Amino acid sequence: MAEPAAVSARDIIEPAPAFTEADVARLTAKYAGVSTAEMLADLLTGELAGRVAAVSSFGTESAVLLDMVAQVSKDVPVIFVNTQKIFGETLAYGDELVERLGFTDLRVFRPDPRIIADKDNKSLRWSYDPDGCCDIRKVEPLRRALLPFNAWLSGRKGFQLGRGALPRFEIDTDDAVGRLKINPLADWTREMINEQFTARDLPRHPLEAQGYPSIGCVPCTSQVQPGEDPRAGRWRGWDKTECGIHDPAF
Repeated sequence: MAEPAAVSARDIIEPAPAFTEADVARLTAKYAGVSTAEMLADLLTGELAGRVAAVSSFGTESAVLLDMVAQVSKDVPVIFVNTQKIFGETLAYGDELVERLGFTDLRVFRPDPRIIADKDNKSLRWSYDPDGCCDIRKVEPLRRALLPFNAWLSGRKGFQLGRGALPRFEIDTDDAVGRLKINPLADWTREMINEQFTARDLPRHPLEAQGYPSIGCVPCTSQVQPGEDPRAGRWRGWDKTECGIHDPAF
């Protein structure tokens, strides 16, 4: 995985103005019936130009959204949170995607070492408190990463386990600054994702062929057996389906 871009003081100044629920309703109505590609082209070159980042886990389906963003602008910042428990294959795959798609601004954020020393000094918190582990290794770094932006793109899809119907636009519930969260693939089906991989000749995550259709951190990701939901291998044995970045209600 490439080193993160340098972050200057100006990069951590909170932007303004904030988005509101009225903006969510406006954008939802404006882009109703508009294709994902058209919506992204309009947003990334218009209202959200310079105000939005694409957040990616470099997971098994990440290439589809990243490819669509790159077709509009290769200068959209791509944020990746390296929890320091990521599969090596994921790190290599992320580098491959960024290079192949031509992105110019990859930003890698890691957990705060002071927080890790205080709350996970043995690096075993995942084994007894997975929510707490996700909070210090993923949620907190992403919160820092998003400070310069008013909006961010998420790769969530409604068909994924426990997520149900997803809106295209919502206010991020993890902060109080009115940051817009956009789910461009909210209504895409698994078949549509696979068709896009084929149509665009996108590379697959190397672990997918080994029985990992959904990939997170090494300790909390297991192979999925035939007939199981693709996300069944995430936090197996725990009453947990999200890392904390997303509202479980969605």
